[in-house]
Formats: sequence, C-alpha cells, structure tokens
Amino acid sequence: MGKIKEQNQKDKERVQTVIELLKKHAPLTVKQEKFCNNACVARFLKAKGDNVKKSVKQLRNCLAWRESLGTDHLIADEFSVELAEGLAYVAGHDDESRPVMIFRIKQDYQKFHSQKLFTRLLVFTLEVAIQTMQKNVEQFIILFDASFFRSASAFMNILLATLKIIAEYYPGRLHRAFVIDPPSLFSYLWKGVKPFLELSPLTMVVSSLDYEESMEFNDFKSYPRASSLRFDPSPVPSTDKIGACSSSRFSFTVSHHFDSVKPWYLTLTDTSSSKVGPTATSSTLMGPALISPLNARSFSFASPAARTPPGSFGTVKKGFFPSTPLPQKTQKFDLSSINHPRTPKPSFLQSPALFFRKDCHVSRADKCRESFVPYLKFYRRPYDEMTYRSKMKPPLGGLISIVSPQLRRRHMSVSQRF
Repeated sequence: MGKIKEQNQKDKERVQTVIELLKKHAPLTVKQEKFCNNACVARFLKAKGDNVKKSVKQLRNCLAWRESLGTDHLIADEFSVELAEGLAYVAGHDDESRPVMIFRIKQDYQKFHSQKLFTRLLVFTLEVAIQTMQKNVEQFIILFDASFFRSASAFMNILLATLKIIAEYYPGRLHRAFVIDPPSLFSYLWKGVKPFLELSPLTMVVSSLDYEESMEFNDFKSYPRASSLRFDPSPVPSTDKIGACSSSRFSFTVSHHFDSVKPWYLTLTDTSSSKVGPTATSSTLMGPALISPLNARSFSFASPAARTPPGSFGTVKKGFFPSTPLPQKTQKFDLSSINHPRTPKPSFLQSPALFFRKDCHVSRADKCRESFVPYLKFYRRPYDEMTYRSKMKPPLGGLISIVSPQLRRRHMSVSQRF
C-alpha cells in the first residue's frame, strides 16, 4: 500500500508540473484550463511514458490545433446533411458504458468535400462521444464500415487520418477500433502500414459475413442490415423457366419448402422428342426432384438405378447388380481378449515449451471475431437521427438541442389549432 501511495503522489506531482509549464509558456483561457484537467494531463503523460517535456509539447500542439480548427464552435447545424445520412454518429454504449461510434463514410465523399471538412466531422463526432461519457469512463470504440469503398487506397487515407488525429490529440481515448468489410487489397496495404502506426495494436479487421448466420442475434432480423439476401420466390411461378438456367430437360426454380439452407431444386420439364429412359411425365415419376447424384445429371449417364422406373425396384432380379461375395466367418474374436497398447504417460523430461503452451490456443482471427461480437448489435442497428441528436448537449447540439422536445411538440399542437 505504501508503494501505491508513493506512485500516486508522483503522478500528481507530474501532472501539476505539466500544468505549471503550460501556464508559464502562455496563459490559458477558461476553456483551455477546463480541457487541461488532471485526467487529460494524465492521459498525455501515459502516452509519452511519463515524460514531462514531451507531454508539455504534445499538449501545447493539441491546444494550438484545437484553436485553429475551432473545436469550441462546432455545432450540429454545420453537419445537417451528414447527420441526415448517418455518415458518423454515436450508436450507443457497451456494457462498460463506453460510447460506440460508427463511421459509414462513402467513397464519393472525398470527391465533393475537403479533408478539413472530414476532420471537422470526425472531431465533432468524437466530442459528442466524450460528452456522453460517464465520470469513470475515458475510452470509446470506433466501427469503420468500409463496405462502401471500392478502392483500398482511398479507404486507407481516411483510416490513417482518423487514427493519426486520435493518437496525437486524443491519446488514451481509443479502446478498440474495428474495420468492417474493407476492399480486397486492403489487407496487403495494412500489413505494410501497421508497423508505423501507434494505434495499430488496437485496430482489428473483421468481416460481416462471419456473422450472417449467427444465431445469437435473431432479434435483428427485422433490420435492413440483418436481413438475409436470399432470393424471394414468391413473385416467380414454380413452373416458369428462369433465364439461362432453363433448358429443354430441366428448369431451375427457387423455393424454400424443401431445404432452408439451399432453397433450390430441379424439375424435369423435358419437351424434346428424343428421351433416354421412361417416357412418362416427370410429375408422375419423380415430381420436383431434389439435387442428388442420381437426378442431377442426364439420364444417359445415370446409373442403372436412375434409369429404372421407380415402380420396378421391387421386381429387380438377384444378380442384377454384380458384387464380389464376402468370405464366410470362420472364427469368432473375443474383443475382451485384444490387448490395446496403453497411452504412455507424459514424461517430465519434455520440451519446456509444453509447459508454457496453452490448451485453449486461439488464433488472431478468432480473437478478432470474438472481440467484435459485443459490438455487432450496434453495427446492425438502424440509424435514427433523432436518437443521435438527443445525445448532443449544448453547444454541440446547436439550436435543436436548446429547444426541448416538449416545447417543440407543444408549439406544433398550438399551431395546428389555427
């Protein structure tokens, strides 16, 4: 206990030293003093390895950057289009009360908007997330939805800019970041960039396809992103031929009455004059035949069992299917008399690596998948602009956050009377 108290005392002294050096260089405004509280300075010190000089330099650069960007004057009215489309928002809080942010920036966003506007949108979303934090919470989670990008380099530029801003001006704030469904070439670029990023150990790449058939989130089936993309067979008649999948012998139809995993089957609709096999109609013979090695190919190459009518299987003669006779049993073996070799006991003089090897060894891909499971509900949950705006506090919320929802509803009801 004495060592812990001494360490806490040293940390407080470092924090006070950083604040005194900041004030000695230039007087701080009221908002800057509010920003440079003890918790903020402690995060900067931890990011710089308790180095006072480096922490003071980084804090000074952060204050100058916030002043040039105008973070104290950011309001929601500036990003009305982005808020309506749900490009960046706070989706909710996890079990540890950490805010979860989702970024669904589209690839065309960079063509019509400058990098400065994207930076302002990013900082505005981060500030809203920090406002929603409780007193004992300091970190947040970010979900990057990269499914709207076709170019890996374009998404890499946005990702690097975001991680750099968080590392330089919001140190110690990021708990974990997930990149969801990036372009195909992103993995190669990410391998080359990871060693040079400070927040790369906290960033993971996952695929939403690994969770499409997840049974733990059946309550999200009504959501657009959680619905299955299977073909709906209701508007298509079962007797019609569908495009290039139809032929003179088979027609490909879709249905979910036979198998929910593979909702398709073949029906025999042979209208050609030349047939191999029985001449009766397909509906009387086999009906809608499921895919199998017997009926998924032409009858001319099928086995004798497939070429034989279904009603004649009971009258098959012996020897129609030639087979090699099995040898007769001459001895009876007693299973209890068989001596099985015993498994040797592990020797103490084995490789030392066996003592440190964990039985439940999990690969990195499995770890990424398991760590993303708690945040899957936020990713699948549909975006609600009013719910997100309700999380904003003045002055970030703008004019909408100043007028309470009760007053707005009352005003509308009074105006409707006249």
